[in-house]
Amino acid sequence: MGGINVGRWLAGGVVAGIVIWLIEGAGSVLYMSEMETALEALGKKMDMGAGTWVMGAVMSLILGLTLVFFYAAARPRFGAGPRTAVIVAVALWLGSPLLSLLGYAMLDFFPRGLLVTWGVVGLVELILAGLAGGWVYRE
Repeated sequence: MGGINVGRWLAGGVVAGIVIWLIEGAGSVLYMSEMETALEALGKKMDMGAGTWVMGAVMSLILGLTLVFFYAAARPRFGAGPRTAVIVAVALWLGSPLLSLLGYAMLDFFPRGLLVTWGVVGLVELILAGLAGGWVYRE
């Protein structure tokens, strides 16, 4: 059993991060006005300055790197390929984004429909990013 191919992990993680960032940006078209309304009800305002864009890109990169790291770690157990990429993406979604959304629901910060939209977009983006990052990653 060999170690993780660091160069391919980084390359796959960057590709996955780009996919996440692009889908998140495209997905925001579905919920941006509802999110702004919900934030205004909480007395908050969205600032979409350069710092927000940079932080979004950094967060997408970290998530992409994490996703491909877990894909690389799961390959010996589940085998290489799309099935493993989907398993890892769903597991990561269950362990992080879903829990955040449930926390928002418990605190009643955002409308339930908005949380469902975020959840679906997040699951789709992680699956597609996992497939893309897994395609790049090789031992």
